Amino acid sequence: MAREAVKARERKREKLVARYAEKRAALKEAGDYEALDKLPRNSSKVRLHNRCKLTGRPKGYMRRFGISRVTFREMASQGKIPGVTKASW
Repeated sequence: MAREAVKARERKREKLVARYAEKRAALKEAGDYEALDKLPRNSSKVRLHNRCKLTGRPKGYMRRFGISRVTFREMASQGKIPGVTKASW
């Protein structure tokens, strides 16, 4: 499980990306790269990293559910994810 500070830092980056998205797109369209350099670094979408919403685990992330594979497996076996059943044939 990731430290709370790591999860908080990622949430902070997500907010910055959302706040500066329109401004960043307009500056890119205009080709004003000097103004782009003056924006906060963490406002760039490239700096985001997919993390599990529950545990903060950075690896094994499943985009469709927004959680890691470990958390997904636990929740699926407990029946907490609707429409997901264990395969058997």
